[in-house]
This record gives sequence, C-alpha cells and structure tokens, in this order.
Amino acid sequence: MRETLRPIDPKDVRFFSGQSHPILAEAIAGYLNIPLSSTHFTRFSNDNLYIQLGASVRGRIVFIVQSLTPPVSDHIIELLMMLDIARGAGAHEIHAIIPYFSYARSDKKDAPRISITARLIADLLQTAGATHLMTMTLHSPQVHGFFSIPTDPLTARHLFVRYLADQGVDRQRTVVVAPDVGRAKPAARFAAQLGVQVAAAYKDRISDKNVKFNEPLLERQVQGYTRAIIYDDEIATGTTVVELCSLLVKFGIRDVIAICTHGLFTEQALDNITVIPELSQIITTDTVPIPPEKQTGKLRILSVAPVFGEAILRNYNRQSIGDLFSFS
Repeated sequence: MRETLRPIDPKDVRFFSGQSHPILAEAIAGYLNIPLSSTHFTRFSNDNLYIQLGASVRGRIVFIVQSLTPPVSDHIIELLMMLDIARGAGAHEIHAIIPYFSYARSDKKDAPRISITARLIADLLQTAGATHLMTMTLHSPQVHGFFSIPTDPLTARHLFVRYLADQGVDRQRTVVVAPDVGRAKPAARFAAQLGVQVAAAYKDRISDKNVKFNEPLLERQVQGYTRAIIYDDEIATGTTVVELCSLLVKFGIRDVIAICTHGLFTEQALDNITVIPELSQIITTDTVPIPPEKQTGKLRILSVAPVFGEAILRNYNRQSIGDLFSFS
C-alpha cells in the first residue's frame, strides 16, 4: 500500500516536539522524511514557562509530539501551550501526537470528590487548539469517547507479533496471559495473531504496590503450558508482573516473557523484574523514553516511530488507518 502514497511535502507541514520525548519525535519525522523544526523552551524567574516555535506555521499542517511522561503536569502544560501557539499563529490543522496518554487511567469516578481527569485533559487539548489526536494503547478504551475531536488510538501489537514470530513460537506450549480481566480482549487479539491460547487472570489491586490474584482460576487456565507471555498495556511499579510470575512458575510455567506497550518502570521496577530467573525477556516500545542506565540485558525496546509515521502518512493521503487501531 505504501507505494501508492504520495510523500509529505515539507512545505505543507511543520513537525515539532515537546521536551518529553524528542528522540521519538525525530524518529517519526525521519520516517516521513521531513525535518523536525526547532522549539525554544525557557523559564522566567517566577517559574513561568516560555515557549516559541522555531518556524512559521501559518496555513500549514502542524504535528506536535509529546508523551505524557514524568513530570506529567509540566509536559501537559508544554503541549497545551504549543497547541495554543500553533492555533494563534494561523495553522491550518493541528495534530497532537501523544504516544503515551497517562491520564487514560483516570477514566471513571470510583471514589467521592475526585476528577475524571482523562475527560478534563481531553477537553483542554481541544480548547488549546488540537484538531486531531493520535495516541497508542489507551489504558481504558472508553477514554476514546471523551474526545470531541477525531482521535486515533493506534496499537503496537503487530510489532510484538512480528518480533516473537521471528524468534519462533511453540504454539502447543505457549499461552498469553492477561494480567486482569480488563486486558482480556487485547490479550485475546494478540494471542489470535500469534496463534496461541489465552488466559485471563483475575486481579484485585489492594494498593499501587500490592495486588492479589485468584489463584485457582489462573491455575486451571495455564495447566499444561510451559511458556507464558504476560501481555499488558503498561508496566509502572512492576508489582503485577512480579506477583504473576511467581504464580505462573508455581503452576508449572518454566519461561515467562513480559510485554507492555508503555514501559514506565518507575523506581526499582526493572531491577525487581529482571532478577526473576524464569523471566527471559521484557519487551516494550519507545512510547516512553527509558534511560540507558536503566536498560538491562533482558529488555527489548521496539520503536513505534514507523506506526505513527505510517498513520500520519495515510492521514495526509486521506487513506484509512483502521488496521493500525487498537481494536482492529
């Protein structure tokens, strides 16, 4: 299909990056063979942020790449300001490219006097000037419905499938495990593409660092398998992976692979996961930057730049991107 797509005319577009993930922004721009325009960031003495886009956007299609990674609030303000700048400077279209939308976890009111922050951020992005949004693997799919502007939730699933297929998969002995029922559907899609069976663990989150599983239910589902692939949208503290690995090994699994789209790996998460002897690989993407000093021998990072690049190119050519969506 790519042969039929006309390349993006650099005169038509401007491509910018916030400070959260300039390496990924540069990789996406490189895939599209367009330059990454400069942006000037500074702070006044009172800590107010000052931003200036380094190229004219008048009448052009503008893309702004910003992952909502720590410090999340700073990166949200940066993105809102950059959107507002583009709108005020006469941009024709303004596309917010948010590889990791962290507030997708705040999708419901499950306690008194709290904010459904995902909806609030969606409203703010539109108010600031975004006319279109691309993101990847929302923690809660219903967050898609919070946006009143066209929103494309992309997936990295095919990257994981291709990577594992190249290594070879014993389909008779491998099972994909969803760490909770909320991830059962994505895990089932992944397992179907890989050609293996799927199991869903029932998880009760006691706190941010304490989870408990229904052991008998999980044991029945993984009996007879020797390799398990834990498939999740993100890994932050690593508590779920550590506890789930322990149970899987207890139930006869001899090799575990952990897969997540968004590798937050906060605090000592990578260290705690890596020391598990039966865990052979941790596969993630670059939606979240992982410093070299935190990377271990078991970690594999796949780039989502081609996925975003392909989606942007098809959008520019007014062609469907349905097969790149999370639910496809």
